[in-house]
Amino acid sequence: MALLARRARRSLAKTMKTAVAPPVAVELAIPAHFRCPISLDLMRDPVTAPTGITYDRESIEAWLDTGRAAVCPVTHAPLRRDDLVPNHAIRRVIQDWCVANRSRGVERIPTPKIPVTPAQASDLLFEVAESARAGAASRCAAAVARVRELARDSERNRRCFASIGTGRVLAAALESLAAAGGEEHAGGALIEDVLAALVRMAPLDEEAARILSSPASLSALVSVAENGSLAGRLNAVLAIKEAVSSCDGTTCAGFTGKEDEIVDALVKIIKAPICPQATKAAMVAAYHLARSDQRVAARVATAGLVPLLVEALVDADKSVAEKALALLDAVLASEEGRAIARGHALTVAVLVKKMFRVSDLATELAISAMWRLGKSTGGEDEGAVTRCLVEALRVGAFQKLLLLLQVGCRDATKEKTTELLRMLNKHKGAGECVDAMDFRGLNRLS
Repeated sequence: MALLARRARRSLAKTMKTAVAPPVAVELAIPAHFRCPISLDLMRDPVTAPTGITYDRESIEAWLDTGRAAVCPVTHAPLRRDDLVPNHAIRRVIQDWCVANRSRGVERIPTPKIPVTPAQASDLLFEVAESARAGAASRCAAAVARVRELARDSERNRRCFASIGTGRVLAAALESLAAAGGEEHAGGALIEDVLAALVRMAPLDEEAARILSSPASLSALVSVAENGSLAGRLNAVLAIKEAVSSCDGTTCAGFTGKEDEIVDALVKIIKAPICPQATKAAMVAAYHLARSDQRVAARVATAGLVPLLVEALVDADKSVAEKALALLDAVLASEEGRAIARGHALTVAVLVKKMFRVSDLATELAISAMWRLGKSTGGEDEGAVTRCLVEALRVGAFQKLLLLLQVGCRDATKEKTTELLRMLNKHKGAGECVDAMDFRGLNRLS
């Protein structure tokens, strides 16, 4: 009997433990008809194609924007962006499902805003242009604010504005305000608002870039880049980058006489960074200016940018390293840039270090910069050129250049590499080569 009693007690204890054990959490399954066939995620803005298939708007528009054939991903029937119709019924059902499962961590999807139509966008742009020409600051500010708000609401709205020439209209408005002295007093804030709306339309077309390259517009951009708010300075640098990057010899007449002012503004941004995006944009803009004119390249060099670029390269990420190397290579096209770079203790070591360390583009740019430093032209300090070549040998440039020829590169880079090897070979007995794959001992100069 005692044995039976003990077995009964043990059985009862097991039953009680099973009864009080916490339930196993089961992952909430999203109904299949709530999922987008492309992303397989919960649809937030469902739209239905003429084929009867419902997609999430962001996914299907991204599908159509990638250059694929304009077909339905499921049925492969022809499909245009204008054929997509919002499916309000399924959206409401999804929202009800989200609310019903709120206790399980599901957030209700917001109701999508009605997208702007081309007619509405055109009316707003007409108001911006008219009020800017008339000097009606309050009207212009209200219209520009509305453009910014709508463009920020969705990528679809932004594309709608960009497709009807909003960049050209805003650039023209900026030129009108700047010509009227708008950078002073209350007009300065309006110019910053116009810039904020303008950079959302990037990349700008050639006509918008031409308008931005006018003397009045450039003066306003330089003023904001140097003295505006942080957001205004960022937008001004982005606008300068758009104007410089898009121009060619026929569309950049407005830059004549303004290069020094622009360079000074860009150098100021690079020397005293306000954010990584502004620094990168300033480097790109300075690169395009320096590449187009050796006098501008010399101006960038004498502004003190060469040491800053070299030191920034020590621990820069890929994006910054490529832009800094491109700008440095462009600046070294000038005699002033080469003289300053040869006098910096880290220049050669950093350039060799970046070969094969960042990207193929960075390697090509580093080799081009090394080639410029080692190539002697009449009137330059031969001793400084020799010291650069000897330093390159000591940190292992010869081996890396041979390796590049073995793995292959572009023809232009191959020619520079071959010539650079000839230069180095003349000084090969000056010192032993050391492994330059790591420069942990290099520190930034103060």
